[in-house]
Amino acid sequence: MLYINARFFSQDVTGVQRFAIELSKSLAKKREDVVFLAPHDVNMRSIDGTFTVKIIGKHTGHLWEQYDLPRYLRSIGSPLILNLCNMAPIFYRNKIITLHDVAYKRFPQSYSFQFRQVYNFIIPRLIQRSRAIFTVSEFAKVELSHFFGISKKQLHVIYNAASDIFHPDIISNPGLSGEKYFLTVASQQYHKNFEGLISAFLQFPNDENVKLKIVGSQHKNYQGVESIRAAADSAPNVQFLGRVDDNKLAELYRGALAFVFPSFYEGFGIPPIEAQASGCPVIASSSAAMPEVLGNSVIYFDPYDRNSLVDALTLAVGSESERQKLIDTGLINSSRFSWDKSATDVSNIIDNLLKNA
Repeated sequence: MLYINARFFSQDVTGVQRFAIELSKSLAKKREDVVFLAPHDVNMRSIDGTFTVKIIGKHTGHLWEQYDLPRYLRSIGSPLILNLCNMAPIFYRNKIITLHDVAYKRFPQSYSFQFRQVYNFIIPRLIQRSRAIFTVSEFAKVELSHFFGISKKQLHVIYNAASDIFHPDIISNPGLSGEKYFLTVASQQYHKNFEGLISAFLQFPNDENVKLKIVGSQHKNYQGVESIRAAADSAPNVQFLGRVDDNKLAELYRGALAFVFPSFYEGFGIPPIEAQASGCPVIASSSAAMPEVLGNSVIYFDPYDRNSLVDALTLAVGSESERQKLIDTGLINSSRFSWDKSATDVSNIIDNLLKNA
């Protein structure tokens, strides 16, 4: 049997949880031996017939993951457990972990002191006690090797992809119907560079009342965005939409003039791929994993140079032919990534580990 740590069913969905959910769906379709172990506070609405979920333990959160989960696993013979969301039982050895990036080391100002202390204590110990480590890009693989000295043999790249709900049902010209807007999607942290985006948007020659819509939420562990709201107060065309469901997000992608991804640092960056799969042109930072993930399918800008971003915004809406080129190349690029392919890679790695148990 393959057991999966399904604590993610009790968490809000960000990129990390999206990876876990979509990869799990594809794994469950490929294998008949998959069982999801979850705490009792799971969101049952996020679980469909695809998943065989077993509720175990009395606790929730970290205590469930560090006490209830390993205790149950040992009671059934210590089988292999797959962990997909950065965290895992520290002292349980028969496991695979997934580390999405090391943003907390590169940009500590994005995270609370407590969060950094926990990660700095736990992550090295997880690495020491894991049979394999997944990450989401070659860039992230190099970062993990740099900070933790992990051998390349132990590290495996498992790419993200866009979910099926993100597709170009009808690619409309935003200029012909409804409001015109740029869209961005990310959690509100320093390294996501929202302040730089808002500042550049204020410099954008906005003769047609174009708006900037920001999807994403704040979290107690995230910081470095205290001045973002202040910057937005002086920009009536900036709208913070908070968290939205997938149907609304897909609609926002399809209606945008362009999707903007201004981040200083990403291990992969799912939103640009979702935007491309939805038929939305993408403007992206040239930092971190973005060139690896997006290739030549976007307009790049230097996230540390606001004039560079202003130029990119202007270029993206300068001509319909440029927008269409970005739409076409974006659709091709997003098709390179598939949850089914990623699940196949994971399944093969798991089979090899089970053979050598």
